[in-house]
Amino acid sequence: MLVIAAVVPLVVAGAAVGIALAVGGGSSSASGTVPTRGSLTNALPDADAVQREFAGIPQHGLVLGSPKAPLTMIEYVDLQCPGCRAFETEVLPSIVPEFVRTGKLKIEARPLAFIGPDSIPGRKAAIAAAEQNRAFNFMQIVYANQGTENTGWLNQSFIEHAAASVPKMDVRRLLDSQDSAAVQKTIGRINSQGDADRVSSTPSLFLGKTGSKLRPVLSGVTFDQAKLAAAIRSLG
Repeated sequence: MLVIAAVVPLVVAGAAVGIALAVGGGSSSASGTVPTRGSLTNALPDADAVQREFAGIPQHGLVLGSPKAPLTMIEYVDLQCPGCRAFETEVLPSIVPEFVRTGKLKIEARPLAFIGPDSIPGRKAAIAAAEQNRAFNFMQIVYANQGTENTGWLNQSFIEHAAASVPKMDVRRLLDSQDSAAVQKTIGRINSQGDADRVSSTPSLFLGKTGSKLRPVLSGVTFDQAKLAAAIRSLG
């Protein structure tokens, strides 16, 4: 049986692979060239793969999977984090079909602004997307097109295009919700949860049976699909 032990801090600095849209202003108004309703037409790269990955899986706010799933995994993530991108794009796509799609595991995302100021709008947008039950689609598209940390790539122009790349996303609603009281309340709750869990790096995973105390996952397990899958199976 694989033992899940204490978190090992992960160094998240460094360049990441992706595209960086031109830095724009802080305006949340949709441009005339971006549709108000998301679709795969003129979408960002890999939006179609993201749609296939999550199609048919229930999302409830920041939770992916059946509410009745016997196992829960919490992920503290930062949309700018290269390590988070590696986990989300290289490991999670094999975990989702085996465990989430089958109703065995649900995943709760807790977005942080861990790396720097450019992380703040990404976190707000992810939480706003959760109001439409499309947070995981939005975040995965951001990861697939991630730019270099704190270079201004995660701006409102990029957020707008990412939102417009999620089918049926109400782009205007997401943009208008980013600074809402509800989003700020969720940020405060996640910050408190992160402090209680002593999160000091991203990604940080916590895994266990639903309703019981979840245990932190070693970084060596987080980034190894086979080991993470074994850890999930060991819980029954």
